[in-house]
Formats: sequence, structure tokens, C-alpha cells
Amino acid sequence: MRIQQGVFLVLLLAMAPFTFAQQGNEAQDTSAPPPNPITMLSSDQYLNSIELLQNRFRIDYKVDELTLVFFREYGSAPVVLVRPDGSKILPHNSDNNDDIDWYDDTTYDLVRIKKPMPGPWQAVGQLLPGSKVMVVSDIRLQAEPLPELVFSGEVLKLTAYLTNGGKPIEYVEFGNAVELTVEFISTNNPDFTNFGAETELVARYEDNGMGMDEYPMDGTFTGQFNLSIPEGQWKPVYTTTTAMFSREEEGEPLVLLPNPMKLSVDQDQGDGRHRLNIDVDREVVDIESLLVDGKIRYPNGDVLSFSLTEPSDQPRVTEILNIEYGIFRIKMTAYGKTVNGRDFVLDVPEFSFLSEAPLPPEPDAAQGEGAIAENLDLEAQASAELAAQQNPEPAGGEEDTSMENVWFIIGLANLLLVVIGGAMIGFFMLGKGRIRNPLKGRLSFKRKKSDKEDTSGQ
Repeated sequence: MRIQQGVFLVLLLAMAPFTFAQQGNEAQDTSAPPPNPITMLSSDQYLNSIELLQNRFRIDYKVDELTLVFFREYGSAPVVLVRPDGSKILPHNSDNNDDIDWYDDTTYDLVRIKKPMPGPWQAVGQLLPGSKVMVVSDIRLQAEPLPELVFSGEVLKLTAYLTNGGKPIEYVEFGNAVELTVEFISTNNPDFTNFGAETELVARYEDNGMGMDEYPMDGTFTGQFNLSIPEGQWKPVYTTTTAMFSREEEGEPLVLLPNPMKLSVDQDQGDGRHRLNIDVDREVVDIESLLVDGKIRYPNGDVLSFSLTEPSDQPRVTEILNIEYGIFRIKMTAYGKTVNGRDFVLDVPEFSFLSEAPLPPEPDAAQGEGAIAENLDLEAQASAELAAQQNPEPAGGEEDTSMENVWFIIGLANLLLVVIGGAMIGFFMLGKGRIRNPLKGRLSFKRKKSDKEDTSGQ
């Protein structure tokens, strides 16, 4: 939140009998008159450089609202603010107080106070040595302007610094309490291809010595712009965010030019090599400054790196071995200068092409009929082979063995039939005679006996 008065004064309450700014001189000059224990600071010191003397600071009666930042040891407990009347403000007490907002992080406390009590205040906690209390009024990001010629796919490095009330923030620890981002918003101009495109987050400014940032905690923030977004007209929006407020600033609309790289390929003409041609839009890029570093992915998955570093005013050419047929993919990064002398780094979109096997030669008219007949014979042979594969027949040795077994079984069965038939005939022939003779004797005996009985009776 902004401080609503134009220029405010902050007083430091010194516990020693001399002011912080005059300690060295008055220690040597014992004849000087006793100093005033309360020192008035300028507005610049008020905003960015309020030294804490024994963790004390003074708030002027003209202040209607202010936001304070206290930096402390990592992981330590939040500070406690003591008002001039001795009452305390704690982080958990701010929940029920509409005049106080409190945000505590692992390394700092951000406190916003409305209508603060004038007089000497005290911050109790494990504050960093040499700590300063910052009164936040109007935080802004002062960034380098974007270049005039900028391309889709380009990677940019731009720096920025923070100001508070129009003055640079010298207390570099404050960078840990803010987040600095840049978004591109489409202007929805129907004359450009990005009409209706979504908002793109293209950069974050950081002061941590990582990425493109050169030195950590030096007050200079570095943004790495990744412009792999559609070409067209965009409006940059710079956002400064803290736990309690956010500031947005819009830059002038810019036109993101199409990627200036032009790629083509001459496929293998019989020598076993493809030729990749690399050119640029020479109206915006200096061709002689072009350097290329890339990788070729072959259809079988193998990857081959290549670099083209020789300066020339002609398109760059690299050869690709045609070791097999399929899709070849090329990914490159280009380095060079624009026509106005600015160095650029460009991420080139992936380029791919298909390498196909050559077609067999067509037969001439004299060989046409013979070729057709030959093709028919080949097709018939292929069909026969396919049928044989689908319905396999037993091998020759197995067939012979099976037939021998069949004839052996048939012969054995016939032999058994002959033997069994002969045995049955003989049995019946011999058995019939033996049964009839005994019966015949018995009948004769009976008849003789009957004749004797008849004779005697007579």
C-alpha cells in the first residue's frame, strides 16, 4: 500500500547520548555541545535506509499507513512490535485487527499498519546484523526495454532493479520478499497470427546467481526470456508481487517476428547422402555471423551432433548419411547477429523429413507379357507355399511307417479269422458224430427189449 502523504519524516530514537550519524566526530571532539538524541532523516532514508538503533525506530504523526519489512535469522520466530505505549503487536493478534496485516516467512516479516501510533517503536526478535527497517511505499521494477527486432523462439537476457518511491532499493535482502515476472498478452490484432492467443509467462527476474544471473544478492535482477511462443503482436506486463500486494506495469506493444531460420533438404540422389540446407531471412539477420549447433536423430533412434562455425555469406550445408529409410529429425540452436548488430540466441523449431525406399523399375513393353506371366507363376507358387504352411503334411518316412503298420494289422486280422474259422468247423464236424452214436445204440437196445416183452406175452 502506498503512503498517502507526499513526503514523510522518520525519526530515530538513539539510546546513546549522540546520534548514529555523528558518533565518529563527537567521540573525538569532547568540547562540542551535547547533541539532540532524536535525529530527523530525509525521505530517501525513510523509504530505504532506516537504521535500527537497538531495534528502535520512530514513526511520524503524519503517516496514515505504512508497510514495514523486517529481515531476521533464517527459521527464527517472527518479530514482536512494541508500540510507544508499551502494547505489543504479535502475528496472531493481527487476525482480529482490521488495521494490521502480517505475513511472516522463514527470513522476514512483512507488516502493514493503518494509522500507526506516532512515536518510538521497537522490533523484538533475531534481526540480522545491520538490519534496516524498510517502509514500503511504491515498489516498481525498472527493467531494460525489449529490443526492436525480437524473434519467436529467441532466448533473451535482460536485467532490472527495484525501486521504492522512485529510489533504488539498496537493501538487497528485499529481493527475497518479492516475485518479479513478465507476461506477454496478445493485443488481439486480427492482422497478426497470435489473434486470440492465451497469455504467456515468458520470464522471471531473479537475483540468486543461478541461470543467467551473474552475481547473487547484488541488487541486479536478471530475466531469462523464453520466447518460444507464436509470432505476432504482444503487450508485455511486468508484475511485482509480495505477500500483501501486487503491482503491474504495462510496456509498449511489440511485434514478435517469425523465426528467421529457413531449412530445406535435398534427398539422396544415389550417393547415399542427404543434404540439409540452412539459410536465414537476410532482411533481419546477418548471414555471415550465423553459427549452428544441432543434432540429427536417425529413423533407428541414433543421434549424431553437428556444428557449423565457418563464417560465410552463403547458406550452410551439412550432409546426412542415408543409412536407412524413415523419418529424420533435426533440432538446432542458432547464434548470430541481427542486421542492427544485436547478438541473439535462437531455439529453432524441429525440422523433419521422410526418406523413402526407391520404387522398383517398371518393365518395358517387350517384356510386359513375360513379366506378367512370371508374376502369376510367382503368385501361384507363393499361394502353394502358404497353403503348405497352413496345412502341413507328414514327412515321407513317417508315411511309409504308417502304411506298413496298417498292412501288418490287416494281415494279422485275416490270419486270425482263418484260424478261428477252421477251429470252429472242425469242432462242429467232430462233435456231431460223437453225439449221434450213443443215442443210436440206446434206441436199438430199447427196441430189442420191447420185442422180448411182446413175445413172452404172447
